Amino acid sequence: MNFTKKQILTILFLCFFSISFSQTAASDSLRGEFTYLLQYKPNILNPDNIYKEIFTMQISDKRAFFISENRIKFDSLFMEQYNKNRSNFNIDMRGLPSSKFKFLIIQTNDNSQYYESVGTALLSYNSPVIHDWRLIDETKVINSINCKKAEVHYKGRDWTAWYSTEIPFPYGPYKFSGLPGLIVKVTDKTGDYDFELVKAVPSSRLKGKIITINKRHYQNAKLVTKKELVQATANFRENIKYELEKMGTVFSDGHNRPKINETGKKGYNPIELE
Repeated sequence: MNFTKKQILTILFLCFFSISFSQTAASDSLRGEFTYLLQYKPNILNPDNIYKEIFTMQISDKRAFFISENRIKFDSLFMEQYNKNRSNFNIDMRGLPSSKFKFLIIQTNDNSQYYESVGTALLSYNSPVIHDWRLIDETKVINSINCKKAEVHYKGRDWTAWYSTEIPFPYGPYKFSGLPGLIVKVTDKTGDYDFELVKAVPSSRLKGKIITINKRHYQNAKLVTKKELVQATANFRENIKYELEKMGTVFSDGHNRPKINETGKKGYNPIELE
């Protein structure tokens, strides 16, 4: 059989999604729902090139889920197309929203658990809660929210956070947590990465609702180290063509073996520098 790259990726998605897509986090009551805007510079050689992405944070009694909104939209729209076209694999991936951030992060009082799919494998590693925040005697109003200042050196960057004790959740965007209130804004010293709270759902509208993050993003993940996850991702991208060939796939002309290594690109500017 001859497959295009698009068809191969679609089949991989179907194999993974069809097994786990019906599972939702029915056991977590929704206590808070917040929307963050991330503005970041993906390449330090092009400082004027600023990308934006919207993330959602859904908070239950004991944990917070942080994920790109486009990933949630992708879930819904992919399954809509899948249910209509499951007999012929005719799914138009071009019409689905994309995200440059494939992770889900679940924060608790003990750690931040990072989840990412590599092929059909779901991998995860954990990071401890940030305890070395330096609280600064300075206040600021951000989007009508009274905030206090804190600073920390984390993963190679110096960060300034503004948190609100008026919103009593010890969480924030990405892996930032451990402050006595919700983090409203956090920015690194260089200005390369900036998360800011842009929307909050009133608590009165959350009554009776549950976390809507699909369990396929975090259930039954294999625990690894961060280094192992990065290596697994590189290996998957390097070997995907060969693995598919073992299963009898014949590639169409023009589809060469993928050689993608983001960390090797000149000027690459990840959120974590160490």
